[in-house]
Amino acid sequence: MSPSASSRPPHLAVVGVPANRRVGLFQDAVRAAGLPEARAVSWLDVLRGEAVFLPGETVRIDSPGEDPEVDRLLRGGDDPTRVEGSARWYARFTSAVQEVARAAAEAGAVLLDDPHDIAVLFDKRICHGVLDSAGVPVPDSPTSGPAAQPVRGWADVRRLMSEHRMPRVFVKPAHGSSASGVMALETAGPGRIRATTSVERDEEGRLFNSLRVRRCTTEREVATLVDALAPDGLHIERWLPKASQRGRVADLRVVVVAGRATHAVVRTSRSPMTNLHLGGARGDLDEVRAAVEASGGSWSSALAVCERAADCFPGTLCVGVDLLPATGWRRFAVGEVNAFGDLLPRLTGLPGSGAEGLDTYGAQVAAVVAASTHGDGPGGIRREDGRTNDERARNHRVIDAP
Repeated sequence: MSPSASSRPPHLAVVGVPANRRVGLFQDAVRAAGLPEARAVSWLDVLRGEAVFLPGETVRIDSPGEDPEVDRLLRGGDDPTRVEGSARWYARFTSAVQEVARAAAEAGAVLLDDPHDIAVLFDKRICHGVLDSAGVPVPDSPTSGPAAQPVRGWADVRRLMSEHRMPRVFVKPAHGSSASGVMALETAGPGRIRATTSVERDEEGRLFNSLRVRRCTTEREVATLVDALAPDGLHIERWLPKASQRGRVADLRVVVVAGRATHAVVRTSRSPMTNLHLGGARGDLDEVRAAVEASGGSWSSALAVCERAADCFPGTLCVGVDLLPATGWRRFAVGEVNAFGDLLPRLTGLPGSGAEGLDTYGAQVAAVVAASTHGDGPGGIRREDGRTNDERARNHRVIDAP
């Protein structure tokens, strides 16, 4: 297809933490594509009301994480390892994203990330309900969808586990990320309880994230943690038995760009949390594909589940999908969808994905360049079904975020 006469290379900008590795990896991909360096817009400038966008820019919104001052402005505390304050963080962050959208629109710039999508992605209760209503397989949950019930503390968690016959659940902060505040909780009758978590509590009762996964074995300790987390909002999901690889539980992070699954990494762990920063390790993707096919399942169908999840967020170029393989490697469910789930350095694209030889950032830049080359513009990035992001967003059912 010949380029449109009006096509031109995109002028990119990225909202992020300029010194952060995420912005650096994106800039590397921009340069590798032969484009001028993206103009960096600091989250500090956004939060201070000083962000400026230029006419015709294509704007990528990246994570505000790993900057103590940004975290202080969003969360309201001085220690980024603290768990509390996630509801305040969510309210201020989504407000800041809306401000980015307003300023970009006023300048004539276009976003690659939809503010409504981001608001949904950062509330696990709403995100779970969106996925479930779209027919994406997800773990059962009593805290999402039309019949969602609030969690005010430990008494509510115990009641919901009993009413819904869920002896094993994950309890997650509604607005958390990177397993912050997450508990893998098991019960076996009155007084018999065990929770696996990375949350630690100091002598003053404050909660902190730790890089050490530990176990709580008394109901009093678990109740104290849940009661402290509950004011920021909690989400409960059934704990699904997962497949294993070489004796370690396994799941996958699958990156979907412009509607297509382009990258995948296997995460394995001896604990229920497979996050790499909590001691998880990368597994063997070829072994996973072989196990899926040997079970009578389909690797392409597994990736299609991730693409269906991404389809729920039509105004956002890239998401990271946490794919949970059931025991036996034949069935899959989606645990979470992450707005900033593309930080997988040195990982190149899946065979047949169109992103071979590109990392996750390179795949996104290539999608933007292709849209500009074809004269569609950034909002006209075409997904696998042939529709553009703009078309899909117009046709997408709106589910209000708080």
